[in-house]
Amino acid sequence: MNATAESRVNHLETVEAPGAMLTKTAARALAVLRISTGLVFLWAFLDKTFGFGFATPAERAWVNGGSPAKGFLSNVEVGPLQGFFRDIAGATWADWAFMLGLLGIGLALVLGIGMRIAAGATIVMMALMWAAEWPLARNAGSSNPLVDYHVIYAIGTVVLALTYAGHTWGFGRWWAQLPLVQKNRWLI
Repeated sequence: MNATAESRVNHLETVEAPGAMLTKTAARALAVLRISTGLVFLWAFLDKTFGFGFATPAERAWVNGGSPAKGFLSNVEVGPLQGFFRDIAGATWADWAFMLGLLGIGLALVLGIGMRIAAGATIVMMALMWAAEWPLARNAGSSNPLVDYHVIYAIGTVVLALTYAGHTWGFGRWWAQLPLVQKNRWLI
């Protein structure tokens, strides 16, 4: 390897600053993606909680005694886990896990904090929802049996976490400086 190539490799290996390779425009685009994705999760939480009538009618709202996960899970008719999903439909723990997941992911993304946890939680939630819809079945209604919106949301949140998207138009920089987060880097 010649000296110029070696110096380029060494330079790339020593870059430590998060986002050092991002332009301001790219960082802002990632911030827009982060916030808008977070709002998708927050909206789902709010609509299921209060029944604004978009996906959840008022009479099926969580605050009115409805089960946020029951409608979706009780209608699972395909895939190897269909029995499991129908069995947990309406379970209090499943409703709480689903709703806390929506709220936690949404808030983390909008605020730009806890991005690694949000990415992990999104992967778990989207994998379970993908399995419940089971797009591999031709009659599941998906136009792509492997890569659908569940996969894109999961990948997107991982990209947002890895690019420190919470540092632009969010509280990510402040969050990363907290002593607890400094001692537990997985909280970033």
